[in-house]
Amino acid sequence: MLGQPAGPDLDLAQRFYAAVLGWDFRPAERGDGTMVAFRDGAPVAGVGALGGSTGGPVVWTPYFAVEDADVTAARIRERGATMAVGPLASGTGRAALAADPAGAVFGFWQGEVVPDWSVGQGSAPAWLELRTRDAFAAAIFYGEVLDWGGERPGCCTISYEHDHVVLRHGHDTVARITGGALDEAPDPVVHPRWHVHFRVPDLESVIEAATRLGGRAASPVQTSATSRWIVLADPEGALFTVVAPQDTSA
Repeated sequence: MLGQPAGPDLDLAQRFYAAVLGWDFRPAERGDGTMVAFRDGAPVAGVGALGGSTGGPVVWTPYFAVEDADVTAARIRERGATMAVGPLASGTGRAALAADPAGAVFGFWQGEVVPDWSVGQGSAPAWLELRTRDAFAAAIFYGEVLDWGGERPGCCTISYEHDHVVLRHGHDTVARITGGALDEAPDPVVHPRWHVHFRVPDLESVIEAATRLGGRAASPVQTSATSRWIVLADPEGALFTVVAPQDTSA
């Protein structure tokens, strides 16, 4: 599973995320022009565009690995959702973009996956979160389309905890689905979509670097007993959340 901001200016994206999140970049081995971001030597995300510019907004999009892109596309259409792009040949594999029945955009990839690239571990995204109207309906859709909760080896497990749907791979939480977002809301932070969360050691330094380099805060800083977080937008408008541990020394 991976996030990919599909923006037209890859150099700008690389400069921004290198300075804000400490990433360095290397070309993806699959040969489609995608750059893989690394933090502390571990893969974090991909930066690129699917088959060139799609004309849509620049966004962070989760891509889910699948065994057969055509089967996945058929399942999506059968359930009344939308195939937006593809499946198209992309380097050594095939990729596609789709929207679930509530309008949240996601991608899927058939092909080789970067080794040791897993949400919820090390420097990788802390977790993915889908905020939508009906968490139960979304869980059924993604479970059927992406074979979550299936019996084949390596499948993710689904559980219901505190009104959230939680997706785990082994002991790692990789995604959460939260209900209640209004799909008619004009605010993109509220509109049903997948959110990507990245861990950072210090929230203020990240906010300062992001605003200095043309990004902006898209939400106020929020807090819990254990963490602090904020939604940021990069210079091209892609939204992402950074999460830092709560300072308990005061």
